[in-house]
Amino acid sequence: MTILVGSDTLVICQGMTGRTATYHTERMLAYGTPLVAGVTPGKGGRRHLDLPVFDTVAEAVATTGANTSIIFVPPARAADAIIEAADANIALAVCVTERVPILDMVRVKRRLESGGMRLVGPNSQGILAPGVLQLGVMTTVNARKGDIGIVSRSASLTSEVVAQVTEAGLGQSTTVGVGGDPVHGLSLAECVTLFLNDPDTKGIILIGEIGGSEEEKVAELLGELNPAKPIIGFIAGRHAPLERRMGHAGALITPTLGAAEPKIAALEVAGVRIAKQAHLIGETMRRALMDQRT
Repeated sequence: MTILVGSDTLVICQGMTGRTATYHTERMLAYGTPLVAGVTPGKGGRRHLDLPVFDTVAEAVATTGANTSIIFVPPARAADAIIEAADANIALAVCVTERVPILDMVRVKRRLESGGMRLVGPNSQGILAPGVLQLGVMTTVNARKGDIGIVSRSASLTSEVVAQVTEAGLGQSTTVGVGGDPVHGLSLAECVTLFLNDPDTKGIILIGEIGGSEEEKVAELLGELNPAKPIIGFIAGRHAPLERRMGHAGALITPTLGAAEPKIAALEVAGVRIAKQAHLIGETMRRALMDQRT
């Protein structure tokens, strides 16, 4: 069993005819992702990668029955694309676009408060359910079907952790990149909750980083639930300087918020086993599962 996606997922790609979207759409199709159409305003009626192209999401949904969208739309128009998907009754949207203006995302969040669509991203590497589908830009080379759920704010580190989990003989149920921007959709805590409720996910790996307070919110959740599933955590950016953006907008320590050590401390109090170094994450998960069985 996977989270967020499954056998009933039908995908459209907003912005599919662009160069970057074309490249990644080809990769997703090759992996077996059920992409049924693209959406590019002004190019409706054409075919691209042997898929129909529509002018609007509503037309694509009405024709194909799609319920999921992967969004490759430039930053200035990404918020409108997300809202268009929500208005067309898309159930899940994954936005990989980076540098979407924060005030635009505030507008998106207000729209999503009315319900109807779950958003992953923006600045997300996507969702990968090994053997089921790839929805986004993350590598699939080392992914193997298994029972470890991975949720991450860090794109590059996610690929390394997937490889470690596979090498440890565990594999992944689903890997989710929630996005590195300060204002985004699905939170770390919401994703952890989905994994906790998934009977086929036996352990969870949480890859956090400096900036914001999402990891602390996960700690609060786990403190309330006291789950039996082992959870491994890693926080990137322990030696990052104060008030200097590291990589993207969300990775920023302020004088009062976002440092790595308080995040680590909160997670440890909540029962999360912290991997001391990045290369130990997979092995720490393996040992946690062994300890649970003894």
